[in-house]
Amino acid sequence: MSIIAWIILGLVAGVIAKVLLPGRDPGGFIGTTLIGIAGAFIGGWISARWLDHPITKNFYDGATWVAAVGGSLVLLIVYRILFGNSRD
Repeated sequence: MSIIAWIILGLVAGVIAKVLLPGRDPGGFIGTTLIGIAGAFIGGWISARWLDHPITKNFYDGATWVAAVGGSLVLLIVYRILFGNSRD
């Protein structure tokens, strides 16, 4: 996949992670987008490295999407643990 496809995948994965784990996070839309993009990269790397499922060039591969959303969820949880709710 191209870098643009990874960014789009990360944006969608970040939005899905935010829907699955709602709350008031610092950073807003930009923070969610960056977490989603980083989560897509990390989820894809973990999938290829340890789960023996190499990332294909197919944008519509379900395992790639699950890995991206999973990586985004993990990063969102870590982000909340480290920074908490700074809007209080």
